[in-house]
Amino acid sequence: ITPTAITIITLSIIMGTILTMSSSNWLMAWIGLELNMLAILPIISKPKTTRASEATIKYFLTQAIASAMMLLSSTTNAWQTGNWDILELKNKFSTTIMTLSLMMKMGAAPVHFWLPEVLQGTTLQTALLITTWQKLAPVTLMYMISNNIQPALLMSAGLLSMVVGGLGGINQTQLRKTMAYSSINNLGWTIMIMALSPNLAIMNITIYIIMTTPVFLMMKNTSMKTLQNLTTTWTTSTAMTLSIALLMLSTSGLPPFTGFMPKMLALNELITQKLTTLATLAIMTSLISLLFYLRIAYLIMMLTPPMT
Repeated sequence: ITPTAITIITLSIIMGTILTMSSSNWLMAWIGLELNMLAILPIISKPKTTRASEATIKYFLTQAIASAMMLLSSTTNAWQTGNWDILELKNKFSTTIMTLSLMMKMGAAPVHFWLPEVLQGTTLQTALLITTWQKLAPVTLMYMISNNIQPALLMSAGLLSMVVGGLGGINQTQLRKTMAYSSINNLGWTIMIMALSPNLAIMNITIYIIMTTPVFLMMKNTSMKTLQNLTTTWTTSTAMTLSIALLMLSTSGLPPFTGFMPKMLALNELITQKLTTLATLAIMTSLISLLFYLRIAYLIMMLTPPMT
């Protein structure tokens, strides 16, 4: 790809997201998402492999379906209420379809199937882009319509994402797929708490992005792709491997680390709203995901040869 093309693609990705995040009209938000999606396709397909092409097609199809659902939702709402304003999404049918569409865009369960496959088929830099930057626009739109979405829908989808993210990550040996399930798990927390405290949801996704970015960058730097690689990189780059272990523990939400804060605040909010059962279930699913985070940390800490 020529430098000119790279500049155009980068600008389109940034512009698309900013356009969506700053628009008050469904059509402009949709145009921003489309611009963003079309610009990232050449980046995903850049490695000339069949896996990359497959990942590009999977990404394109899921995002196109989500965009179509988004148009259906906003058009139905405009037809019923005569209003294209994002904050005026009052129709029950429209809000449900829109929520599913945004969940599909960001890769939350039950419409998460594309995310691990796409991440596995592309490079680590692109995986970083998909798990961080590409989440901003749909999360912002969900934040804007959070008052109109039925809380039961958000909470059940959030809990399902936590379970899927936890169970899916346990059996993985590929780090990119593990990171994809980690992303689904964290989105579960974001979506669940969006029903009660949208600001907390934004804080949760922000902290997740801040924690996951260095993990991907360090994995790229050391060319890590599988759990097996983790045990061999210790000798060449000790500080980096140790940082990955600590960041993994932080993402899991263990107390002394930053990742514990949004989870604690989310649980506090749930208990305040008398949703103790949901809080208990959230903690239980958090334990499932802790298993694979701890395994990565264990592999790094324990199975590496002592330094001479």
